[in-house]
Amino acid sequence: MGNLASPGNNPAPPALEERGSGGGAPGNDRGSASIEFLGFLPLLLTLALAAAYLGIAAYATQQAGTAARAAARTATVDTPRTAPAAAARAAVSPWVAARADVDAAPCAPGADRATATVTVDVPPLLPGTGFTVTRSATMACPLARTTP
Repeated sequence: MGNLASPGNNPAPPALEERGSGGGAPGNDRGSASIEFLGFLPLLLTLALAAAYLGIAAYATQQAGTAARAAARTATVDTPRTAPAAAARAAVSPWVAARADVDAAPCAPGADRATATVTVDVPPLLPGTGFTVTRSATMACPLARTTP
């Protein structure tokens, strides 16, 4: 039974301060967490930038929908106080209004509905990442009034 080790033949494992990180001198792990974090930092910053850009795009999309509804609503009024494009720009924040292209016309005679389309340019955070969002709204025109 030569395979059985006696309690006196097994050396104790090295202490933590003697083990080291594998290739360096014992106890030379200081600062490795900082280096690992610095390597991971570009990924964290990229994710934060993507989240911010997604928020800007969602905000621009929501505002484009609001502007389209305001323009369509104004286009269906019998005697509007303002033009549909002006109503669309007034319904949104100045940041979006400056970047909005509004296509809306008042109800034409005999038309049953008016459609307004708003396109907003989303500014690029990085070169080549800009795009546009488009929203449309359609509302019924008032019925032609006939006199008996």
